[in-house]
Amino acid sequence: MAASKPVEAAVVAAAAPGSGSGVGGGGGTSGPGTGGLPRWQLALAVGAPLLLGAGAMYLWTRQRRRREAGGRGDASGLKRNSERKTPEGRASPALGSGHPEGSGAHLEMQKWKEVAEDCTKAVELNPKYVKALFRRAKAHEKLDNKKECLEDVTAVCILEGFQNQQSMLLADKVLKLLGKEKAKEKYKNREPLMPSPQFIKSYFSSFTDDIISQPMLKGEKSDEDKDKEGEALEVKENSGYLKAKQYMEEENYDKIISECSKEIEAQGKYMAEALLLRATFYLLIGNANAAKPDLDKVISLKEANVKLRANALIKRGSMYMQQQQPLLSTQDFNMAADIDPQNADVYHHRGQLKILLDQVEEAVADFDECIRLRPESALAQAQKCFALYRQAYTGNNSSQIQAAMKGFEEVIKKFPRCAEGYALYAQALTDQQQFGKADEMYDKCIDLEPDNATTYVHKGLLQLQWKQDLDRGLELISKAIEIDNKCDFAYETMGTIEVQRGNMEKAIDMFNKAINLAKSEMEMAHLYSLCDAAHAQTEVAKKYGLKPPTL
Repeated sequence: MAASKPVEAAVVAAAAPGSGSGVGGGGGTSGPGTGGLPRWQLALAVGAPLLLGAGAMYLWTRQRRRREAGGRGDASGLKRNSERKTPEGRASPALGSGHPEGSGAHLEMQKWKEVAEDCTKAVELNPKYVKALFRRAKAHEKLDNKKECLEDVTAVCILEGFQNQQSMLLADKVLKLLGKEKAKEKYKNREPLMPSPQFIKSYFSSFTDDIISQPMLKGEKSDEDKDKEGEALEVKENSGYLKAKQYMEEENYDKIISECSKEIEAQGKYMAEALLLRATFYLLIGNANAAKPDLDKVISLKEANVKLRANALIKRGSMYMQQQQPLLSTQDFNMAADIDPQNADVYHHRGQLKILLDQVEEAVADFDECIRLRPESALAQAQKCFALYRQAYTGNNSSQIQAAMKGFEEVIKKFPRCAEGYALYAQALTDQQQFGKADEMYDKCIDLEPDNATTYVHKGLLQLQWKQDLDRGLELISKAIEIDNKCDFAYETMGTIEVQRGNMEKAIDMFNKAINLAKSEMEMAHLYSLCDAAHAQTEVAKKYGLKPPTL
């Protein structure tokens, strides 16, 4: 769900601008990027405390970390004991016809249809009968009636106040299955969608040794063009790749893939560059299947510039990570380090990968190597600070937390123009409940990058957690959409908040907009889970009159 700009490169452009699968801890999807409570809970468990902080899901991840470290501050409300208990004071029908205990024989014989029928009779007698609803949900699960299962377990979650882990896990399971099914069908038939110029520029800015993103060389321009600063360039020779580079400078991104294809088909002298540039834009539009053969070919071209091959390995490794194939991802990054050991990008992006894998010490070592090679790499220094902070927080080491916070201060003092430093510092400050200072850091980000939509979303979420200022929060997220109408993170967050407000129709509309902007099948599956959770809550409200508290 989202991250500040260079962090997105950790999972290469296959991850959305706000999916937050990167260093910022923002937490992207229920699968990629988060490791905490399932994000569908934000669309379903509206009775739970509103813990939306900077980075969208960072605080949810924090709660899991606390539980793993010994159960400190478990604000999620999930019980360690998964034993089911009927909520106190909730009536159950008398034993006999329509009681779920009467379905026990059917349950033992795994006659799931009969179990569902018996439980239906019990629910008709008492629509708030938790045991019957849960048993029917389990029967529907066995019968592969996912929609019906979801509605029943949603009702159970609401009746139990989201206090029973067993119910929550079933809801999570069925939502993921539904999301995967729907995403698989839609994603293969989706129309490729070019991200916003802001996203593309942010993506390329996370590389320093990327030949294809560097400005055109003087030798590639005509003599006349050399004297026309600020005007559109015309390439000197008939080269599809050079035309593609010209279109990049003009931000005319839709024409780049076709021009690269011309260079490749002609087997021109820039074929390796054209393959890499085309693969990069395939990744940007979410077409990893088309990108992989191009990346494979560049990597296999022994005669190609080593910088091209290393860059292709970084991008393929990041693609593998986004696809949840960490072993293949690690192999590619290690190969990139072997063939181009002086390439700072390799260590920078591998450091981000290591953070995603919770290998913080290795991440810090990679950031240190990146900084050694490029001492002025503000991004690597900021991300190193965040890695150290995350390690300290997970270990509940107060002195290390203070040292990491001091490190952030040093980074923003040394690199006052690095928006990423302020953004990551703001996330750590929010986690430490230093909300006022976090707000100041987000303002610094906006001053430096007024067209970065995700910063407005993070700042909007901060208003909700800090001041419970719903109007201001929504105003800032609406501003993000105004700046970048392709910012799926903003639509997803807006949908989540509308669920919290009880505005299910608007929430579903926001989730659907985010779905249409998804850059990977996995991300789309997560968004479908959020949308399905909202749909289920709508149906439960109609059938049983069950509505959790709203904002």
